[in-house]
Amino acid sequence: MTNAANPAPSPRVLVAVLTLAGITVSLQQTSVILLLPQLPRLLDASPADTSWAITATLLAGAVSIPTFGRLADMWGKRRMLLVCLGMLVAGSVTAALSTSLAWLVVGRAMQGMGAAVVSLGISLMRDQLHPQRLVTATALMSTSLGVGGSLGLPLSALLAQYANWRVLFWAAAGLGALSVVLVLLTVPESKQRTGGRFDLVGALLLAGMLVCLLLAISEGGARGWGSPVVVGLYVAAAVLVVTFGRWELRTPQPLIDLHVSRRAQVLLTNTTSIVFGYAMLTSSLVLSQLLQLPTTTGYGFGEPIVVAGLLQAPGGLCMMAMSPVSARLTAAQGPRTTLMVGALVIASGYGFSALFHSQIWHLLLSAGVVGSGIGLGYAAMPSLIMGAVPVTQTASANSLNNLCRCLGTSIASAMAGLLLATMTTTVGNETVPSRTAFVTVLLIGAAAALLALLLAAFIPRRCTAPPAGPAPALRQSGLGSSPL
Repeated sequence: MTNAANPAPSPRVLVAVLTLAGITVSLQQTSVILLLPQLPRLLDASPADTSWAITATLLAGAVSIPTFGRLADMWGKRRMLLVCLGMLVAGSVTAALSTSLAWLVVGRAMQGMGAAVVSLGISLMRDQLHPQRLVTATALMSTSLGVGGSLGLPLSALLAQYANWRVLFWAAAGLGALSVVLVLLTVPESKQRTGGRFDLVGALLLAGMLVCLLLAISEGGARGWGSPVVVGLYVAAAVLVVTFGRWELRTPQPLIDLHVSRRAQVLLTNTTSIVFGYAMLTSSLVLSQLLQLPTTTGYGFGEPIVVAGLLQAPGGLCMMAMSPVSARLTAAQGPRTTLMVGALVIASGYGFSALFHSQIWHLLLSAGVVGSGIGLGYAAMPSLIMGAVPVTQTASANSLNNLCRCLGTSIASAMAGLLLATMTTTVGNETVPSRTAFVTVLLIGAAAALLALLLAAFIPRRCTAPPAGPAPALRQSGLGSSPL
């Protein structure tokens, strides 16, 4: 839509619109978590079945992220961004109108199809913005993934407490529709295209592998990690991984270019992303449960769901506040250093909360520190990825990085859920997670952050591929030199 009659938008507007789209999509990650206990009553279903309201979104997102990333490199990033946002709107409306669990799960799966928005937005920024402005912009866009996830809990708590639960999905549809309109009006299409044919076989193999892996992770706690179903899913995932790798190395136009993805800078950054995804969800899981546990446990705070949800917000705000700090640190010391600092900050936050969690301010301080570390790390990752891949592969490369974060959150959910469900104590007639369980989860979070620090230390100091220059539309309009 950018032409002589419709001049290119300012970088500020472009970044603001794409960041809003990223937050809108990432809100769906956690918005239903606090609603889960009510769904069996609302939809006349079992608690085990209603857990699919989250699992379906997770599975659909995992499959759609690499698929839309590749399609974006082939057919246009803006076009695929609009498709993802359109799926989010359609899924939100479907969920809002649902009268049964089946339709709610369908709607949540459609919402999950929008998960690629963040990686597509980062790729559009690389194509449209001046390199001097790119670090700050991508830092803000990248942290939107964590910010939306953190803000989803308090928003859903408020809506669940004071309004009909369907309002949660109508609000998501409204935000999604607003994002679609703003993207249509302000975001130009990228001129970077790879063309070629879509790797359908690779997409099916990857989808099968991700579905088997994520189902095994999500079902392991309920069925038992040694159950035939869970073991069979892990074996199937392993077979599909090997098959997918061999296919991608042989096909001339792969879904994911493994020759590029196995470069040290890309491989280590993606591995670190898994750990950072783990760290992000662990903080939310522990904080929300500790705040709602009864005071009779001796370590719970007995706060209602609304208060527990609202107290999640500071962590998300700290993530957003760290994006300009991350950009300045990256400009001065490089993204590798920023990623290492972020991992160290996360480790200190978890270490503090493992030792001190007897007061609410202890939890809030820990959540703020962990959120700040995640903000630093998330913001640095796009610079590392885009500095090591060709400009025609930015969408698929960023999508793979986003997928790795999603895998980390899935592993965190399964591991924390297993520990909190098995390490319990009895208070009155109620069985609740023990203090030891919470401390163990927090210490594992600190250890994971230290592992991320170690992995980041081996990332090469220098980029192996220069960043792209400013897009013609912004450069010719004179916007390439205006400050963000």
